[in-house]
Amino acid sequence: MRRLLSRFSLRARLLLLTAGLLLTGLSLISAAVSDRLQDYQLDRLDSQLRSLTALIQRSSAIGPSEIEDPASRPELLGPGLDLLGAPYLVFLDSDGEVTRRVHTPGLDSSFLPPSDELRTVPTDATAVDLRSANGSERWRAVARPTDAKDVTVVAAAPLAEADATIDRLRTSSVISGAVLLVLLTGVGWFALGRGLGPLRRIEHTAAAIADGDLTRRVPGLAPPGTEIGHLAASLNTMLGQLERAFADRAASEARMRAFVADVSHELRTPLFGIKGTTELYRMGALPERSDVDEAMHRIQREATRLTALTEDLLLLAQLDEAPEGQLDPAPMDLRTLAGGARHDLRALDPSRPVELTGPGGVGPPGPAPVHADEARLRQVVTNLVGNAVAHTPPGTPVRIGVGTKGGRGVLEVADEGPGLTVEQADRVFDRFYRADRSRSRSDGTNAGLGLAIARSLARAHGGDIELETGVGEGARFRLSLPLPAQG
Repeated sequence: MRRLLSRFSLRARLLLLTAGLLLTGLSLISAAVSDRLQDYQLDRLDSQLRSLTALIQRSSAIGPSEIEDPASRPELLGPGLDLLGAPYLVFLDSDGEVTRRVHTPGLDSSFLPPSDELRTVPTDATAVDLRSANGSERWRAVARPTDAKDVTVVAAAPLAEADATIDRLRTSSVISGAVLLVLLTGVGWFALGRGLGPLRRIEHTAAAIADGDLTRRVPGLAPPGTEIGHLAASLNTMLGQLERAFADRAASEARMRAFVADVSHELRTPLFGIKGTTELYRMGALPERSDVDEAMHRIQREATRLTALTEDLLLLAQLDEAPEGQLDPAPMDLRTLAGGARHDLRALDPSRPVELTGPGGVGPPGPAPVHADEARLRQVVTNLVGNAVAHTPPGTPVRIGVGTKGGRGVLEVADEGPGLTVEQADRVFDRFYRADRSRSRSDGTNAGLGLAIARSLARAHGGDIELETGVGEGARFRLSLPLPAQG
């Protein structure tokens, strides 16, 4: 049955369920009304029969011999018996023999209850059902004893009229119920069609999304407090998450393709250099010892670049997978790194003025105790210093600020160089990004990974690196780390 119903649409199944419940309800109501009407008619007929037998019982002077022959005055006896509700009266003697019969004129004896049936009627006024002599009709009978010559009177009435009334009621109930069922089924079909309209619109929206239109949303089909409203809101939330997931996936794939292309480009350059040099040597184009030494120097330089690039890529991969696992934290002060950065700047460019201040250039440098991996943070600061040297003209002043600000340890590297545009500032921490790709690398190892590694290391410590810049306003990179908890 369940498999059969599953072949129908939701609309048809709801309609079948509703029609079945309606049919069951109408059947139960019809049966209950028929039973109540039948009980009422039997109670009314029993009351009439008991009243007549009680009247005859109290009239002890009346006996079967005093009752007028029905054939002599049929115009009086028939209506009288019908009025009393007992078309058939029988008097039985003490032996159960019929002493007198009185019935409405026109009743055939074959339609009357036989004497054997009459003798079985209890004499305590209990109403019982009897069958006619030919078995075609039912009768209702009540018996009482009388004081006249040990006579028992039995009053009986046919149930044909009551049965016909019940049959007519049942027939009319079936016809009216069928008509009502058909009408309500038709109305229910259209009502369910309108009620399920929002679900069809949701279905169309889902089909459009399945075809690739991830921007589609379920329209407001019902108030938010209704089931349809809740469903639409939940679906829209889910669709928004799916759209974002697909967008993130597409962006991730685009970044991966760009990453692979950049890695391929960066690896190809030193590899081509090494391959070209070895080809020259194999072809005998390096006859002199000095030529061979120069070739070996070029191979070593490209191998160094290739090694540095490989180590940087491996570090980034490790930081992406398990950043905390790459650290060996211990108590330290950022002032140590600030002092080392000042010495590095002076060593790289002695003509460059270097100032050591507090955060934001306010006051002297202050303490900045943190719990961090000093070697990794030194790598961060080295990248920031190298970035300032590589992207500012020689002699450009640089300020190094260190201290605490906003409850965090801070180390700043600020230059007064040309600065960056908004677009460049947004991408400066991207991997393999170089603000000026036409610039020749000063050391031959700049692949655009320094700032990406610096930010990844800072975030692995629970901190971050921020950039404040503008065209002609220089650039300020700020490393901020959480202060250790006070124990």
